[in-house]
Amino acid sequence: MALAVSKQMLMASNAAELDTFIDHLWLEDGLAKNTLESYRLDLMTFALWLSSQSIHLLAVVQSDIQQYLAVKFPQSKPRSISRLIASLRRFYRYQLRENKISIDPTLQIESPKLPRSLPKSLNEDEVVSLLNAPNLSEPAGLRDRAMLELLYACGLRVSELVSIKTTEVSVSDSVVRVTGKGSKTRLVPMGEEANDWISRYLKEARAVILQKRLSDALFVTNRGEAMTRQAFWYVIKRYALLAGITKHMSPHVLRHAFATHLLNHGADLRVVQMLLGHSDISTTQIYTHVARERLKQLHSVHHPRG
Repeated sequence: MALAVSKQMLMASNAAELDTFIDHLWLEDGLAKNTLESYRLDLMTFALWLSSQSIHLLAVVQSDIQQYLAVKFPQSKPRSISRLIASLRRFYRYQLRENKISIDPTLQIESPKLPRSLPKSLNEDEVVSLLNAPNLSEPAGLRDRAMLELLYACGLRVSELVSIKTTEVSVSDSVVRVTGKGSKTRLVPMGEEANDWISRYLKEARAVILQKRLSDALFVTNRGEAMTRQAFWYVIKRYALLAGITKHMSPHVLRHAFATHLLNHGADLRVVQMLLGHSDISTTQIYTHVARERLKQLHSVHHPRG
């Protein structure tokens, strides 16, 4: 009976440490709810296993983590193990900074090497079908067409798209000021097609949708509010169905299509990096497979022994 009480108290103490850490992540980093839940799930599962071994979270040594990973490896995918190790590292580095532990037990723990998955994309015909899907006889259809055109023309993240203000778009200069990750801003050219659709949306549809309500958001809903990421996710899924696109669809797929099609038509990787708003060229290098495939095709067509 005393052992059962001891384990119960141990679990309660471990849970308290996790709550403090999750609160820290929320307060300091402002992480999204889903990200916080991922941290909590990984760490709580680990804490439960520790309690079964009568080990406190703050008494963990490297061998404990290695033993736990040995249990998890056969039943988990490499990506899940990598995320678990990242959660443990973050937790124990925080405890080290708080002087609750003197040695970080994750220091010598290595994450499994993950193959870099190629981003899902659409071919150019599929993009055209998607762009043509909205009903242009309705104000909302004009808005959606303008959003799709801008998303594809500029390679925006969906969070960047829905946060654009009317003052950040210049139809006369055909550019849009985009606020990306880390509140960094960049000027992105829209191109003639997207510029024309934005202009038409502003002239014919936006005021009709707002119905005399005021908003500084470029893209608005029938409630007079800015379009949300979640709402636009459903919008693009619906148009993909109408366009007969059976591939997995999300706003990010159009961002990948933007980068892929630019490289297909000869754009430099550094230019694509700037347009996408990547701070590091290594992030953009996921698209180099596109450039390699294009070189292979050119060699096959033009070389006498291709």
